[in-house]
Amino acid sequence: MLLNALFPTRDIGTDPAKIRDWAQAAEGLGYHCIEVADHVFGAAPRGDWKPVYSELDPFHETFTTMAFIAAVTKTIKLCSGVLILPQRQTGVVAKQAAEVDILSGGRLRLGVGVGWNHVEYEALGMEWKTRGARQAEQIEVMRRLWTEDLVTFAGKFHTLVDVNLLPVPVQRPIPIWFGGSSDAVVKRAARIGDGWMPIMAPAQAEPKLAMLREHLKSFGRDPATFGLEGWLRMDEADPELWAQAAEGWKRLGAQMVMLYPMYRMPELDRQIETLRRFKEVAPA
Repeated sequence: MLLNALFPTRDIGTDPAKIRDWAQAAEGLGYHCIEVADHVFGAAPRGDWKPVYSELDPFHETFTTMAFIAAVTKTIKLCSGVLILPQRQTGVVAKQAAEVDILSGGRLRLGVGVGWNHVEYEALGMEWKTRGARQAEQIEVMRRLWTEDLVTFAGKFHTLVDVNLLPVPVQRPIPIWFGGSSDAVVKRAARIGDGWMPIMAPAQAEPKLAMLREHLKSFGRDPATFGLEGWLRMDEADPELWAQAAEGWKRLGAQMVMLYPMYRMPELDRQIETLRRFKEVAPA
């Protein structure tokens, strides 16, 4: 089973040398992929609404960070984990993803989600209620921009007439994996995704995976070619819990897992030691 490393965006700080050192450590330890989280804005609590991440949590810009990591590494893959696609202009995302894929030599996997933060959507001038339908159409548009010489498209959210992207990405198309775990997301992932990367415990995932496989079958897709990655969200630094969760996902057929610490680690040495320790305890 492959292991992926979550870029410690809230704790790494702004020293480029530390970002380089962390990325090279992940590559040196044999991690398969570095995943960079996404939020444009932080948001303060209001009324009954309390954000998972607040105005006190720093998030490095996803595409710029992946491009930097591409320049200081050689083989480790890169993934947005996950990019909140419907709050962005589709053509700009397609262009940014193509550029990171070029600069990395074809190492990009685009992880996308619809998000949980309506405040961020509003601040970016995007519609919250139509995010699922918009995401599905965005993926169709992006794949056409990555693979066709000229694109004409008329949809609910997009109108393109004889436009293209140059330069084109190395991967045509770039793989797109879905984050999120709602029933609608599971169905959308089965219909148009290349993989699924949920945040949930293995026991919770079993009924969702059964649903996923049924949808894959109904859409005429081969489950053997569909990717699965378990995100191990952990509230404490307990390697035994990490190992148990990783083993649970392995039993469910996940090809890869990623440790997702919710606790803070401001020291670079501790961030790298966490990578090393997870590598030691996770099942091969």
